[in-house]
Amino acid sequence: MNDHIDLLLQRFSIKSRVFFAGNLCNITNFDAAHGVAHLHVLRAGRLDVIPSVGPSLQLERPSLLLFPLPTSHRLIPAQPGGADMTCSSVEFGLGLGNPLVQALPGLMLVPLADAPGLQAILDVFFDEAFNTKQGQSAALRRLAELVLILTIRHALERGLLKSGMMSGLADPRLSKTLQAIHDRPAEAWTLHSMADTAGMSRARFAHHFQRVVGAPPGDYLNQWRISVAQSLLLRGKSLGLIADEVGYGSATALTRAFTGRVGLSPTSWLASRE
Repeated sequence: MNDHIDLLLQRFSIKSRVFFAGNLCNITNFDAAHGVAHLHVLRAGRLDVIPSVGPSLQLERPSLLLFPLPTSHRLIPAQPGGADMTCSSVEFGLGLGNPLVQALPGLMLVPLADAPGLQAILDVFFDEAFNTKQGQSAALRRLAELVLILTIRHALERGLLKSGMMSGLADPRLSKTLQAIHDRPAEAWTLHSMADTAGMSRARFAHHFQRVVGAPPGDYLNQWRISVAQSLLLRGKSLGLIADEVGYGSATALTRAFTGRVGLSPTSWLASRE
């Protein structure tokens, strides 16, 4: 079995920090300007969720709520006695450039009753969160990241993603090509070779890829290569080595493609990140 999620996490990191665990009894605001995503898990009680964009939500049973993008929103306990819950900040490596962020919907709501695989780890998560123990902060960071990974797995397995990379990975035909591109970005991919990997004609492949993933195959390939280049830049690799690893013939060719896609040269982009 091809492990799509594992490959993505090898390329693009995620970090999570639990900053609240307990009974939420007051209105709480979260500001997109802080630049982090948020993962909320309602353990008990009722909760109103008011995003800055889109309809409000009323949570009346244990649920997981993920905002993959920095999103202003408000949490309002909807009954006396408040709501038992945890709140975590999430940082995706590369921010908006992380393919995982681009693949996930702007808001993901998962009732825990619909995700038995999540429930078992959340029992451990809640036990750590609501009881003071040695090493609690470190344990919660790792557990929150595991919860996030299992949430992505749940979305992929249940077909909850209607477009984007993760939707393509869930497609039996496109997944073969996407996996190959992800594994071997340096290969000299053409529309013909991508379609052949999927076992489809070029015309049918191009149409199906655009419909499911939301971008032409060539655009997706270029974006993946640049995203991988960004992750390697952050790890301190030289432009020449990166160019070889992501399918450009030279540092000059990589710089030209990088600047066209990102709007900054690799060195300028790296300096802005630092």
